[in-house]
Amino acid sequence: MYKFRILHPNAMTRLRLQPVMHGMIGILFLFNVIGTYKMEDPNWLIAFLFVAMGLISIAFPFLMRRMRKFSEANTVLRMLQAFTMLSGCLYFLSHMQPIVGFTLLLAGLGVGYIGYAEYRILQPSYVTFDTTGITLPTVFGTRRIGWNEMKNVILRNDLLTLDFKNNKILQLEVLDDISTTKAAEMNNFFQTRIQ
Repeated sequence: MYKFRILHPNAMTRLRLQPVMHGMIGILFLFNVIGTYKMEDPNWLIAFLFVAMGLISIAFPFLMRRMRKFSEANTVLRMLQAFTMLSGCLYFLSHMQPIVGFTLLLAGLGVGYIGYAEYRILQPSYVTFDTTGITLPTVFGTRRIGWNEMKNVILRNDLLTLDFKNNKILQLEVLDDISTTKAAEMNNFFQTRIQ
């Protein structure tokens, strides 16, 4: 049995749009400020909260490259965004604005889901090879692939290539340092299991 750490398969596609999503959430918060101060009796505390969260959300994509603990900062910001949206939902519902309130409820639940998915993607991911198949990480669990579904499996130059019989190819970046002798041993094991 072999097990090593990889970059999560969904990391590149999901995290590529992350700065755009932070910016869009920031703009949504700034639009909520307009709805807050145009009321008959505006709550300036919630307006200030929306302004602060909007500016932080818009600035975060520009600052995230400099952060050492990016995943922790991203998770905390997503939690704050979801909490602020759900608080805004209660505020607008209590002021007889159900459309805005329910929109913020849906957006808050969506941001909570996105935050949890990003948290799972940024955790260490492992691929496992044994005599029955390959276990790959997914967003909310694992996926088991049998050797009978594989045409070829190669580990070379810190890149794991899974070639499926249905002509799909999955390439995963290996984060662990694997020696050339260990890689050759693994490749021999892969070839014996495929045939």
